[in-house]
Amino acid sequence: MADSSTLVSESGRSLLADSSVLDSKTIENSKENVLPGSVVDIEEEMPQIETRVVLVQEAGKREELLKALEEIKVPYIKTNTIEELGDCDSPEFETVFVVTDFQGSIFNNLCKADCRVIGPPVVLHCAQKGEPLPFSCRPLYCASMLNLVLCFTGFRKKDELVKLVTLVHHMGGIIRKDFNSKVTHLVANSTHGDKFRIAVSLGTPIMKAEWIYKAWEKRNEMDFCAADDDIRNQFKVPPFQDCLLSFLGFSDEEKANMEEMTEMQGGCYLPVGDERCTHLVVEENTVKEIPFEPLKKLYIVKQEWFWGSIQMDARAGESMYLFEKSESPGLKKSVSQLSLSTPNSNRKRRRLKETLAQLTRETDMSPFPPRKRPSAEHSLSLGSLLDISNTPESSTTNGETPKSCARPSKNSTPLPLKQSARWQVAKELYQTESNYVDILTTIIQLFQVPLEKEGQLGGPILAQEEIKTIFGSIPDILDVHTKIKEDLEDLMVNWTESKSIGDVFLKYSKDLLKTYPPFVNFFEMSKETITRCEKQKPRFHAFLKINQAKPECGRQSLAELLIRPVQRLPSVVLLLNDLKKHTAEDNPDKIILERAIESLKEVMTHINEDKRKTEAQRQFFDVVYEVDGCPANLLSSHRSLVQRLETVALGDDLCDRGEQVTLFLFNDCLEIARKRHKVIGAFKSPHGHTRPPASLKHVVLMPLSQIKKVLDIRETEDCHKAFALVVRPPTEHNNKLLSFQMTSEEPPKEDWLKTLCRHVANTICKADAENLIYAADPDSVEVNTKDMDSTLSRASRAIKKTSKKVTRAFSFSKTPKRALRRALMSHSATEGRSPSSANESYIGSRLNSTSSLAGISSPSLVSLPSIFEKRSHTLSRSTTHLI
Repeated sequence: MADSSTLVSESGRSLLADSSVLDSKTIENSKENVLPGSVVDIEEEMPQIETRVVLVQEAGKREELLKALEEIKVPYIKTNTIEELGDCDSPEFETVFVVTDFQGSIFNNLCKADCRVIGPPVVLHCAQKGEPLPFSCRPLYCASMLNLVLCFTGFRKKDELVKLVTLVHHMGGIIRKDFNSKVTHLVANSTHGDKFRIAVSLGTPIMKAEWIYKAWEKRNEMDFCAADDDIRNQFKVPPFQDCLLSFLGFSDEEKANMEEMTEMQGGCYLPVGDERCTHLVVEENTVKEIPFEPLKKLYIVKQEWFWGSIQMDARAGESMYLFEKSESPGLKKSVSQLSLSTPNSNRKRRRLKETLAQLTRETDMSPFPPRKRPSAEHSLSLGSLLDISNTPESSTTNGETPKSCARPSKNSTPLPLKQSARWQVAKELYQTESNYVDILTTIIQLFQVPLEKEGQLGGPILAQEEIKTIFGSIPDILDVHTKIKEDLEDLMVNWTESKSIGDVFLKYSKDLLKTYPPFVNFFEMSKETITRCEKQKPRFHAFLKINQAKPECGRQSLAELLIRPVQRLPSVVLLLNDLKKHTAEDNPDKIILERAIESLKEVMTHINEDKRKTEAQRQFFDVVYEVDGCPANLLSSHRSLVQRLETVALGDDLCDRGEQVTLFLFNDCLEIARKRHKVIGAFKSPHGHTRPPASLKHVVLMPLSQIKKVLDIRETEDCHKAFALVVRPPTEHNNKLLSFQMTSEEPPKEDWLKTLCRHVANTICKADAENLIYAADPDSVEVNTKDMDSTLSRASRAIKKTSKKVTRAFSFSKTPKRALRRALMSHSATEGRSPSSANESYIGSRLNSTSSLAGISSPSLVSLPSIFEKRSHTLSRSTTHLI
C-alpha cells in the first residue's frame, strides 16, 4: 500500500500518475480472486475484522477525539511509541493510527510499514457526519480537498511538485496527470501550454500553488473547504499574470483606465516600443500602421482581447484577436483602376452605383446615427436619437432571437402613385417603431441574454437580482411593441387612406399601461445599478466595453440604450398628433386618432402618478434607514413625506439646547430626530448593497393633531429664523413649548410655517389654517439665538454632555426608575405643579439622574399663561384663545 504511484521516485513512475491507479488495481485483483458462487456465501465465509484506532502521543490527550470515537463506536487505545503495540499486522484488527503531526520519525515509520494513518480532523469529520472512518491507501490528515481533482502545469522543479502533490493527497484530493473534463482545478505555474488553454475554454478554475499551501495552513479548521468561492477568488491566477502590456491608439483617459485594469488583473504595463513587452493592445478603429518593427514574440492584439480576458477571468487565446494591417491606399487604387479598365467596366460601374445606393439606403435604415468625429459624439444628445431612420428594416443582430421577433418581415412597402402627407407620417411612425423594436432586441440579445446565460466562464458576471433591476420589464415591452410593429406593417403593405392607425394603439393601450410603469419607475435605480456594478465588478465593465464596440449598439452605452423606452411614448403621441393634422375631417380615423392620443396620455399620466408614488415610497424608506430607532408605525400606505427641515433646538425638552434636530413633516405627523453622536457601522444587504449608516436618532413621532398653535417668532438682533410649536400630548394637562431655529435657507420660514399649518388643519378637519399661526416676540417666550454659533456655547454643550456621562459612570447608588419617578412627582407636588406637567418622559423618554432632579426649569418650557400675560400687547390676537 505504499504511495508509489505518485510520490516514490525509486519506482520509476511519473509523479503525476493517476492517484486512483492503485485502488483500481486492487479492485481488479479482488475480482480475479473471487471464486464462483453467491455473494452471500462469500460474506459468510470471510471473517469480520474489527477496526481499532490507536491514538499516538498528543492525539490521545485530546478530549474531543475521545468523544468523537465514542460517538462512532470505534474502540481505541493510547500509546506514546509504536513499539508498545508490538505486531501491528494482527489479523484480528484493522489498525488505524491517529497522528497529529504528519512529519517526524513516527509518521515516517508508519508510512514505511504501510499502516493506515489519519489526522484528527478526519475523526472529527466522521463523527460530525455520522460516517465510519474512511479507508485510504495514503495518509489522510483532513477532508478539505475531498472530491477535488487537480492537475498541474508549468512546474519545473521536481521537489516543489512532489511537495504539492503530497499535500493534496493528505487533504483528500485526487491527482490527474493529463487534463480532462473530470479535472475540477488546474494548478498553474505558467499561463502557457495546452493544459492552460483547455482549462480556459472549459471554464475550469486555474489556481496558484499558494492555494494548496493556504489550504494546508487551515487543515485543522473543520468548516474549511478549499473549493469555497472566497478562497478560490483569493488564489486564482489573474488574467494578465506574466503579461507585459502596451496600449496604442487610445485616448489618455481610456489608456489610464486600461493601465489601472491591467494592474488589478495581475499584469504590468510598459511604454509602446519596449522590447520587454509581451502584448501590444491596439485600438483597431484608429490605428492603421504599427509605428515600429515588432519582435516575433510580441502579440499584437485588438482591444477585444483585453476586455474579453477580464470578462472571462482568464487570459484569452491571442490567435482569435490578432491585429491585421489594413491594405494600403496605393494597393486599393491600383486594384480599382485595374478592375475599371476591363471591357465590362460600364457594367461594373453600374453595379458599383447600385451597391453605393444600396449602402446609402442601409445607412438610412440604421436605428443609430452615423459615426461622427469624437467631438461630435460627445455632444450628441439622447433626445436626438429617438426618431432616426427612414426605412422599416435594420441590420440583423447576432444572438438568439426572441419568439416575438421570430416572424420574418414582409416585403418592403409599395409606393403609391401619389404619396400623401398622411402616408408620409404613417411611414415615419412605422419606421421609428421598427427601429425601436430593433433597439429593444439588441438590448436583450446583446446584454440580457448573455448575462443570464448559465455556465459562464469564470462564473456569473452579475447576480440575478442585479440583472432584474437593470433590465426590468424590457422583454414585456418588446413583446407589445413587436405586435404593434406587425400591425403597422400590415397597414403599410395594404395602404389606403381609410386605414385606421388609431385602432392599433387603442388595441394595445392596456398592455402599454401594464408594461411601462415598472420600468420607468425604477429607471433611475437601473442606471445607478449599472454605474455601481461597472465600478465594483471589472468583468461587467469589460462586458460592457466589448458589446459597446459592436456595430449593433451604434457606439451607445447600455444606459443610453435603456433610456429609449422612457422617450418612446411621448414620441408616439407627437407623431399621432401630426398624423391627425393630415387626416381629413370625413376620415373615420380622425376620431379614432383622438381617442388613441387620449389613451396614450392617460398611460403617461398613470406612469407619472405611479412614479410619484414610487418616489414617495423610496423617500419613506430613506427616512426609516436614516433615523435609528424609527417607529415601525411610521410606514403607512396613506402617509406621504411632505418636507424635511434642518433646525437647532432652542430648548432642553426634546434634547440639549443647541443640538442639531431634523424635522420630517408628513401629511399627518411630525417625526423629530436628532443627530447621532456615535455613528454605527454600515448596513450590508444580502445582495451585497452597502447602505450608509444611520446618521440620526429618533426622538419622538408626534401626530399633527397635538400641535395647537404655531408661533412665528419675530426677527430681532438676538433672534433669527426662530419658530415654536405649542403642543399638548394626550397624557398632559398643560401645553408645552418646543422652539427651534432654522439652519437652512430653503424653504423660507414663512413657506414652512404655512405648509405645516395647512397639514395640521387638514388633520384636525379645519379650513382656517391661517388661524393656527401667531406672531410672538422672542422676549415673551424667552427664546434667543444669539449664542447658538459661538465657540463658548459649543464648548458649554460639550462639557454638559461629558458631565452627564461622568455622572452616570460614577453613580454608586443605582436608583430604580420607579424611585426616580416617585421622587420627581413628589418634588413637583411640593411646588404646586401637577405630576404630569413635571414628567418629561413624553418628549425625551428619558429620566434624569438623581443629581439633576433639583435642576432649574428650562427657559423654553415655561408657564404659558405667564408668557401670554407678558406679551399681550404684542400679539395680534386675543390670548384667551391660546389657553
